[in-house]
Amino acid sequence: MSPTTLPAGLEHGHVTFLGAGPGDPGLLTLRAVEALANADVLVAEHDVLDVVRTHARSSVAVVNTQTGPTPDPQPGASTPPPTLVDGTSKSAEVPAVRDAAHLVMEAARGGRRVVRAVSGDPGLDAYAAEEMLACAAAGVPFEVVPGVATAVGVPAYAGVPLRDAQGADVRFVDARTASDRCWTEVGASDGTVVVSTTLDSVAAAAGELVSAGRKPDTPMTVTVAGTTTRQRTWTATLGTIAQTLKQAKVLPSPEGGRPVIAVVGERSAPAQRDQLAWFESKPLFGWKVLVPRTKEQAASLSDQLRSYGAVPHEVPTIAVEPPRTPQQMERAVKGLVTGRYEWIAFTSVNAVKAVREKFEEYGLDARAFAGIKVAAVGEQTANALIAFGVKPDLVPSGEQSAAGLLEDWPPYDPVFDPIDRVFLPRADIATETLVAGLIELGWEVDDVTAYRTVRASPPPAETREAIKGGGFDAVLFTSSSTVRNLVGIAGKPHNVTVIACIGPATAKTAEEHGLRVDVMAPEPSVHKLAEALADFGMKRRAASLAAGDAVTRPSERRPGARRRRAT
Repeated sequence: MSPTTLPAGLEHGHVTFLGAGPGDPGLLTLRAVEALANADVLVAEHDVLDVVRTHARSSVAVVNTQTGPTPDPQPGASTPPPTLVDGTSKSAEVPAVRDAAHLVMEAARGGRRVVRAVSGDPGLDAYAAEEMLACAAAGVPFEVVPGVATAVGVPAYAGVPLRDAQGADVRFVDARTASDRCWTEVGASDGTVVVSTTLDSVAAAAGELVSAGRKPDTPMTVTVAGTTTRQRTWTATLGTIAQTLKQAKVLPSPEGGRPVIAVVGERSAPAQRDQLAWFESKPLFGWKVLVPRTKEQAASLSDQLRSYGAVPHEVPTIAVEPPRTPQQMERAVKGLVTGRYEWIAFTSVNAVKAVREKFEEYGLDARAFAGIKVAAVGEQTANALIAFGVKPDLVPSGEQSAAGLLEDWPPYDPVFDPIDRVFLPRADIATETLVAGLIELGWEVDDVTAYRTVRASPPPAETREAIKGGGFDAVLFTSSSTVRNLVGIAGKPHNVTVIACIGPATAKTAEEHGLRVDVMAPEPSVHKLAEALADFGMKRRAASLAAGDAVTRPSERRPGARRRRAT
């Protein structure tokens, strides 16, 4: 049994030093996810918490700390104290002991499983080793879960291999602590040098290498925010990197203290990187995409957008509320148990959720569906039923809509169907298409309002300004109501924003609101809509490259965008 799976108790309190990788949450190891799922206390810096927290239990106690001074601290600046955040995200100042190592040991001595998460790999963290020694001296058991080292992961995402068939040496240098002897050794070498530094110190590091013997025309790549969708890479030489960053209007900048990974050597040559830059060449890389759906509905769509390199921003346009008069829903659910229905048809995830909540209210579970045929429209609706323990008997073979469901729905047959009634839980604003079609097929329908849809509250002012000011690269409209409600609560998207619609009806509504529709899904599916947007982005990128232009995002076309981004 591994330490991460030991039961909690005084004798089993221990610490897991965990490498969170360079920034992409997908680079967490399976062992790291296991340790996080079993943690009672999570100790990490803010940026690392963003990567690891989703894998921890909701009840985990979180300590947001800082293991050392920030790069280039201002004179007289003090290290911020750690902040303890409980399971309900309420912050409280940590009393008395403010040292991370002591906080970790104190929690472990209380019999709790503590995860100490650090960026990259614990073996390369400047403070993790000290904390491990402190645990060892105090008799606190610990383990180490390695992570992807930043100096290795970032070049891989930037399309810069550190070694090839020639097998040249690879040297790793931290410019902030490198001695003159270190610079002399790497300068005399002809191997690949990976330098950890800050954006405004890159030129100084390049100068050190040239002074130590490296040729000024040696290729160099510099990557900031590596492995994240904010990643940006510049290719230059040791002698031209300062001018390259200046021409790109990256420096001077207040953000000059941001950490970067620089790779020096022939393997960072531009011609090779152009072929190997797989991450930054994703079709929607860095695009900020507005997803006007509820968080539950948007989850799988947002994951798909991330796989294309986009940064999804979920903004609910519709809020779901219980029906004003619940008696009709209560009678229908009781009818399920007493055998009133032959079929139940779900047309949305919200309908599944409404029935499930009513089941739980009455102490029922999926067994209450025994003997009842279940129909579902859409993959997400079907998945919601499966998660409830119910496998749909009927899903449209073609179009995922009420019309598509009717095409496959069998007509009522008094010989084979002992009951002629269908339970249809749905929204208060749903169309009558399905009801009319079922009646035409000979079925009696209990058309029940399971939930109400109302316009959501407006998003924060910052989001509203981004929508109207062109801060988003694209917006996905999945229904006519999302168009009307988004414009109603946040305003009309800027004309540089790419408008993608799920179908002709939604596109027509968008055009009626003065929007130019750029993308339409080949079929009414949110996943096909995301695919269509990715295809649009890929063609747009290819056109820019063919014309010899820089690849930019739609939001960079708005007036003043380049100037604001550079400041």
